[in-house]
Amino acid sequence: MRKKAFNLYSTHLKQRFGGRVHKISIDAGFGCPNRGGGRNAHGCLFCDPGGSGAVGIERNEPIAVQVERAKELMRRKYRAKWFIAYFQPFSNTFGPVEHLRSCYDQAMAVEDVIGLAVGTRPDCLPDPVLDLLGEYHRDSYFWLELGLQSIHDKTLHYLRRGHDYACFLDAYQRAKQRGLQVCVHVILGLPGESRADILATAAELARLRVDGIKLHLLHILEGTPLGELYKQGQVPMFEMQEYVELAVDFIELLPPETLIQRLTGDGPRDILLAPLWSINKWEILNAIDDELEKRGSCQGDRYSAGQACRQEQT
Repeated sequence: MRKKAFNLYSTHLKQRFGGRVHKISIDAGFGCPNRGGGRNAHGCLFCDPGGSGAVGIERNEPIAVQVERAKELMRRKYRAKWFIAYFQPFSNTFGPVEHLRSCYDQAMAVEDVIGLAVGTRPDCLPDPVLDLLGEYHRDSYFWLELGLQSIHDKTLHYLRRGHDYACFLDAYQRAKQRGLQVCVHVILGLPGESRADILATAAELARLRVDGIKLHLLHILEGTPLGELYKQGQVPMFEMQEYVELAVDFIELLPPETLIQRLTGDGPRDILLAPLWSINKWEILNAIDDELEKRGSCQGDRYSAGQACRQEQT
């Protein structure tokens, strides 16, 4: 079997801990500053009413109960040995430091939870919060998952993100000053972005030498402002092969050491409007493997070229 042509996060976890490690998605009840501090108002153009959270979270249960129930399911289904508590929906650093500490500690207190992943926005990371996250980084296996989507301010404005790239860069640099591992989320296929725009995002994240990355395919969900624009014919969508080729272009530009945590994404089937081919996750992942093999390339093959391109643009 051909060795994986990219630096897979799941392989890293198995090598580090000596067994299967799985993430458990948790809803701790946080809101979002881009929704007026709550959950009910519209935030980003693409964000669904559930805050882009995982399917199946038992949202109304205490944190420890959520973790315990998911833990037993993952033991049966995947034979997982250890777990990372992933605070996923909405903005999980949006609150007083002591409340954050209480939430994180409840998850860490569950047996066989070996670390945390905390998903949030760049504008929800004041220094006291980063100092707190630094404590968990020192005492456990910790990742900060930071939503960016694109480096282009025109795109961030269109998406109604409520922050610009400079805000992201400031938060990222302050996180790295504390030694945090940062996984950056980006979306491929955003309206108005050309292939060159998307690969400029790849080149910039390569310049930053991000620790991890999640690539998300743009998908359209019912109940979102972007969904209404899609129904009006204002949002073009990728065909699967277009996405596959672009994802491989992106991978080739990243440093070899960056951990790939996700290569595609889909939404809940009951509210997914498009693209419907995104449901076939394994078909997409296999197609990415096939494209890399066809090219005879791997992660990092165009890393130096990407840096030269980025320097020319700046």
